[in-house]
Amino acid sequence: MKSTTFYYLGLIFVSIVWGINFGVSRWAMEVFPAEVFVFLRFGLALPVLFIILKWTEGSVKVEKRDLLKLAIIGLIGVTALEIMVMYSIKYTTLANASLLNVAPWPIFAALFAPLFTRERISVRVAIGGFIALVGVTLIILGGKDGFDISSKYMIGNYIALGISLIGALFNLACMPLMKKYSPLRVTTWYVLFGSVFLVPFTVDKWNIIQWGNLTIITWGAVAYNVLLCTVAAFVVWNICMKHVGAAKANFFRYFVPAAAAVAGALFFNEAIWITQIVGGLVIILGLVWIGTERKQQIPPIINISNSNR
Repeated sequence: MKSTTFYYLGLIFVSIVWGINFGVSRWAMEVFPAEVFVFLRFGLALPVLFIILKWTEGSVKVEKRDLLKLAIIGLIGVTALEIMVMYSIKYTTLANASLLNVAPWPIFAALFAPLFTRERISVRVAIGGFIALVGVTLIILGGKDGFDISSKYMIGNYIALGISLIGALFNLACMPLMKKYSPLRVTTWYVLFGSVFLVPFTVDKWNIIQWGNLTIITWGAVAYNVLLCTVAAFVVWNICMKHVGAAKANFFRYFVPAAAAVAGALFFNEAIWITQIVGGLVIILGLVWIGTERKQQIPPIINISNSNR
């Protein structure tokens, strides 16, 4: 446990950053169209990532044979996922989108992990994950909106569920590449491709921005998204996920709705219900149960060159 505590704390930090962003992003979305805001988030993060990569590792290159893999990961994990998030919110309720987006994601990651890595889900992790799932359900359903299964929300519900599946596969697809390259290098390159693929969705959106309405708060929200939600969070998440495993790491996403509820209370005076507080405590219980599992050492089968680090 001691050797992985730092990485579990990193996962919690990232989940809190992403959860708070549900509140922070509202300020920027009042001025920027969603597509432009997403492009700014990743596009402005890109030079920062490349500068850090060059400074810390001395080079930025990857092998040509890996460019297609990174392009596909960027297309799926950045472009497609972010667009799907926008449409899920548009076509269903926020409670529906939150539950169907967050709750199944770690379950899909656990189910498909053997296809990408040598991870195996232990009984302890399964029990802890189930406990955390109960907690996140209490947080989302314990809010004032609840869960609405009306047929008018079915399209949005399916999109939100698709986000969980595609997002889990996106995380898992990064794992083999992170055996060859550093998490920072993998992150930088898939953000590059994801940003490029976002460009066509912004072409007709720039002219509707009311530039005169931009305030320090708006730019602060953009900076938060660029520096914390993208540069810091993506790199830290990938580093921690590499060390604890994708299946375990993704259960820590259950901190996101808890942090979002707190952010709503702090920034927008939204009520926090007793059920949500109980849910937060249940999440902590489940994730502590997962985090205290002893890490099994698995001998490597294939040595992969690190010449491009």
